[in-house]
Amino acid sequence: MKCIVGLGNPGAKYANTRHNIGFLAIDALAKEHGIKLTESKFKAVFGTGMIKGERVVLVKPLTYMNLSGEAVRPLLDFYKIAVEDVLVIYDDLDLPLEKMRLRSKGSAGGHNGVKSLIQHLGTQDIKRLKLGVGRPPAPIQVIDWVLMPFAKSEQVTLQHVLSDSVHIATDFIDTPFLALMNRYN
Repeated sequence: MKCIVGLGNPGAKYANTRHNIGFLAIDALAKEHGIKLTESKFKAVFGTGMIKGERVVLVKPLTYMNLSGEAVRPLLDFYKIAVEDVLVIYDDLDLPLEKMRLRSKGSAGGHNGVKSLIQHLGTQDIKRLKLGVGRPPAPIQVIDWVLMPFAKSEQVTLQHVLSDSVHIATDFIDTPFLALMNRYN
């Protein structure tokens, strides 16, 4: 069984913000594969289904970004999913909107959601798909930037990014991660 987690913040206030691009990616993946995100426990909303013949759980933690690990750890324990079978999708300030990057491990890089996952999962060896949201133009502060909705001028690019993230997450199911990184990075 595989688990794909999208990071974000719950509630309508944050629904289409840059910080919620992980949630948007999970929604797009769920729609593509007909997986309903109707389960609500472990401080998360999630759904299970089949992708490429493999049972998969798609997860959106409801703990707010900085406490994401509090939702993911008990869910992995319940389904007996190993950390190496998890892909986490989240926003990255250091990549422009149209860019994405796969990594097999590493530090949190200043991302508090990833920091919480590393703390609760007990390892930095967490597979990730980082979706670029870019740095804010001056004088906008980072916290304000990530909590801003995407501009109308960014919508077409955002849809391409979400479509690409669906392809990558789908290929994660049956592709060795090194091959996945070589294909998409």
